[in-house]
Amino acid sequence: MTESDPFVLVSDDGAVRTLTLNEPVRRNPLSVPLRRELRDALETAHADDGCRALVVTGAGSAFSSGGDLASMPRGDRADARDRLHLVADVISLLVEGPLPVVAAVEGAAVGAGTSLAAACDYVVAGRSARFGAIFGRIGLVADSGLHWTLPRRVGPGPARRMLLRGTIVEAPEAHALGLVDELADDGGALPTARAVAAELAAAAPLALAATKRLLADPPATLAGTLHAEECVQVELFETADFAEGNDAFFAKRTPTFRGR
Repeated sequence: MTESDPFVLVSDDGAVRTLTLNEPVRRNPLSVPLRRELRDALETAHADDGCRALVVTGAGSAFSSGGDLASMPRGDRADARDRLHLVADVISLLVEGPLPVVAAVEGAAVGAGTSLAAACDYVVAGRSARFGAIFGRIGLVADSGLHWTLPRRVGPGPARRMLLRGTIVEAPEAHALGLVDELADDGGALPTARAVAAELAAAAPLALAATKRLLADPPATLAGTLHAEECVQVELFETADFAEGNDAFFAKRTPTFRGR
């Protein structure tokens, strides 16, 4: 990688956009420049009507080795807050943004790499991939939203064990826990993730975005959930996509959704 190379590669295949973390020699650490480029790429994608689904992956042999230890601040609170604000923007865009996001994980996704994967809507991992909340090994607490995303994926007990002990979890165990949604043969995570993303890209975008909102901020009670669903559903009944889906169902054809 040269100084002029981007830290995040962007490529489109129809309505699916792939964002590739691009510092493979260092196993794609979440450096400040990479965080900034990833945030900007996510903002651009969410604002692009031609983009319907995202894939996030890493170049080379790893998804991401986590935080960039070489540049972590010591005693500089302003720098530390700036770094954390950047990654908070990234995680918020993944979790709360309207586009569905599929992670394609090969090799290591540890530390903040685990956080990045856990923030995606669907995680595909090669069978040799591995995950771990290893922040405690350098005297830090997990960040990048992992205290929020991990319990929602694996439950409070397994999340507590992973966060407290910092053990490495291999892909088959991560799949059994729910951290990984689908296993692929090694080298097959990216094509599998792109196939899943293409399926999501063909779905009704307004409905997917609403589903993401409900999942990201679920009401605390059944009554609250029923009310939130009602508010969303009433709006969706009025969309052209619902009319198209309804017509296609009775005509026994594949619907073409336009996000309107």
